[in-house]
Amino acid sequence: MEPASRLRRWRYALLLCAYALFLALGAAVFAALERPPERALHAGLRAARARLLARHAACLDEPQLARLLQRLLAARSYGAAGLANASADETWEFTSALFFAASVLTTTGYGHTVPLSDGGKIFCVLYSFLGIPLTLLFLACLLRHLLPVLSFRPVQYIHIRWGFPQGHVALAHAMALGLATLGLFILIPAICFWALEDNWNFLESVYFCFISLSTIGLGDYVPKGTSPFLHPLYELSITCYLLVGLLAMLVTLETAYQLREVQALVSFFAPTHNPPRDNDDRLEILRGDQLALATISGST
Repeated sequence: MEPASRLRRWRYALLLCAYALFLALGAAVFAALERPPERALHAGLRAARARLLARHAACLDEPQLARLLQRLLAARSYGAAGLANASADETWEFTSALFFAASVLTTTGYGHTVPLSDGGKIFCVLYSFLGIPLTLLFLACLLRHLLPVLSFRPVQYIHIRWGFPQGHVALAHAMALGLATLGLFILIPAICFWALEDNWNFLESVYFCFISLSTIGLGDYVPKGTSPFLHPLYELSITCYLLVGLLAMLVTLETAYQLREVQALVSFFAPTHNPPRDNDDRLEILRGDQLALATISGST
């Protein structure tokens, strides 16, 4: 028992060190890639500011420009643009508010629009406190009904109909489901955003789709559309896309998680104190109607 406990501690230490190394590697790569363009951006801003002050020195001094820029940046942080034609883009009309509510409840939180009033901030806290658990419960109920239809039954059908090993079928099905999710909810929507957003290229569109459906929501890219008349319909379509796409991502991830290969990797770091085997058998019988690809033994 003592050697097993010592081995388990070494496994946890290995997992912790690997994750810390992964974080450090990501930070190093981001720093190496982003520091040069950041410095170039700062240099360009300083040069543009110096040219503006030199050109309008008679009517504009540096403190006035600094105060104007501070007000513009403060307004931008609340989702209000300071451009001359910004009044045409309503931030809190119904479809925009619906898009904000969906981003809050899915924890995407782009940050491009935030409540301005104290009442709005208080309501956002209370609404999120209640709404996020309800959203998780709603998604869990949908997953419970969708996973057998989209994952477990296709694997069983192919195995019974053509006699392929269940483990191989499960792996191939998870890969096919991942590719379908990538195409239907990342690449095709990215092409649509590429066509509809004036200043986005294809890479930026793919970046927005992935950042949104993974609920990271950095907020550096937020779709605005080109037609003011179709803007409400455009935002409503994006709201539906985010909700359906998030559900598709969860189905894909849960299907991959239930693979025997993934379960074996998880069990390598899991505690070794398991309940008796007869209890395990009863649990597997109770879970038989759910997706449990991890419990399907491969056939030869």
